[in-house]
Formats: sequence, structure tokens, C-alpha cells
Amino acid sequence: MQQYFNKHLRHIGHALGLVNTKPSTAKARVPKPQIITPLQQTILDKIEVDYQLAEHYFNKSFPRPEVQFTLRGKSAGTAHLQLNKLRFNPVLLAENVSAFLDDVVPHEISHLVCFQVFGRVKPHGAEWQSIMRKVYQRVPKTTHKLDTLSVHGKQFEYFCGCGSVQLSVRRHNNVVRGKTQYRCKTCQIMLQSDPV
Repeated sequence: MQQYFNKHLRHIGHALGLVNTKPSTAKARVPKPQIITPLQQTILDKIEVDYQLAEHYFNKSFPRPEVQFTLRGKSAGTAHLQLNKLRFNPVLLAENVSAFLDDVVPHEISHLVCFQVFGRVKPHGAEWQSIMRKVYQRVPKTTHKLDTLSVHGKQFEYFCGCGSVQLSVRRHNNVVRGKTQYRCKTCQIMLQSDPV
């Protein structure tokens, strides 16, 4: 599988006229203690190709980000603008390789490139959308539609006038600690841990 993706990335790079598209020469920085799997290396290679696309489009060079595969929960990826860092969810990556290559990586890189070109703007505003469309030829989507069942945390059942509602561990703990209460979006009744 690794060879397939490397060949795919080289083909994309050559088709776009990019010269430096060897898969093992990714310049993205990875923290020392992390062991990189072949799949993660494929993502690092994709990051390099996507940065070369941005450099070609904007006719300027961009510093490569630090990349971590430590993101948890339902998010596929995050971009930390001031730190020039990308974080990816390794579980969702393993389950959705093509979605990561096609959409998640360009989505997150677009945030960093947008910040470096335009400064602080709306996260999914016109500038970011323009980069997604013009640089990566992708439809700009603010959220992914990946199946997150495997990373779905424990849920707690709460009740309202129209039935039951599932709350995350964080929200449940906020209720238990008395920090907040939640209302049902439909009936507007305060959620309770016991059936109504």
C-alpha cells in the first residue's frame, strides 16, 4: 500500500510540474520521540507535495510545519497557526486513508498557508476557501463526514420531555460537578439523569 501511495504522490507531482517529489524527502518536522509508520510517512509526503503546490501558486516559500499524529477524539486534523503545527488523528487516518490524502491534509495545510499569506482571518473564510479551490482544486468543506464510531467516547444517557439524549464524558462531568446544566435542543427542558 505504501508503494501505491508513493507512486500516486510522485505522479501528482510530475503532472503538476513539481520537481522535488520524491516520497522520502518530506521536509515536515516530526518530534524526535515519535516513531513514524509507513502510513504516516505517506501523509508527510503528501504534506510536502501540497506545500510545493502552494509555493508554486503563491511564488514564495513556506516553512514546513511540525507534524504530530497524536490527535484524539472525533477531529481528523487540526492546524495550530502560531506554532506552525499540524496534528492528525492516527485512528481516523488508518480507517480513512484516501479521505486524509484527498481532503484532510489539504484542509489543514490551507489553514497554515492562509495564516502565512493573509494573517489572521476567519478560519473557513473566503481566503481559506480560495486556497482550497485554487491551490488544491478541492471543494472547501468545514467539517469531515468520516465515520467516528471507533473513536466515539463513552456516552451518558440523560432525559428530557421528548426522550433520551446522549452526553459526552466532558458534559456529564460538568453536570456532576455542578458547573453547568444542559437543555434539550428540541423541547428546551433541562436534561436530567433520571427519566422524566
